[in-house]
Amino acid sequence: MEKTNEPKKNKGGRPPKSVKRNRVVALKCASYEQTMISARAKKTGLTVSEYLRELGLNGQIVITEKVLPREVLSMAGTLNHIAANLNQIAKKRNSVVDELNAADRASLEFLSRELKQLVLSIKMYLQ
Repeated sequence: MEKTNEPKKNKGGRPPKSVKRNRVVALKCASYEQTMISARAKKTGLTVSEYLRELGLNGQIVITEKVLPREVLSMAGTLNHIAANLNQIAKKRNSVVDELNAADRASLEFLSRELKQLVLSIKMYLQ
């Protein structure tokens, strides 16, 4: 009798995976953390295991501290100072009793020049 090349009969069942994952890594977290992890995994369309595996193998956690340079802090302080002075002048200007005198006008002119200089400093800093 001759053997013919008949295809093997499919026995059914789940096909074998190319990489067998049979190791378990335990993870402790709070319930709110578990909820957040599950939500993020669902958002990406992965299971929690796939999400954590991808994050652990390919992801990176970047811790950034929000530290502003001294120049920026100095500019912010100057802007706050100018804003307070302008607010006082505007209050005096809108008042029925008080009007702007020569000193107030000079102060307003000085603040205007200081503000323009600060804007130029910011532009130079950003370039």
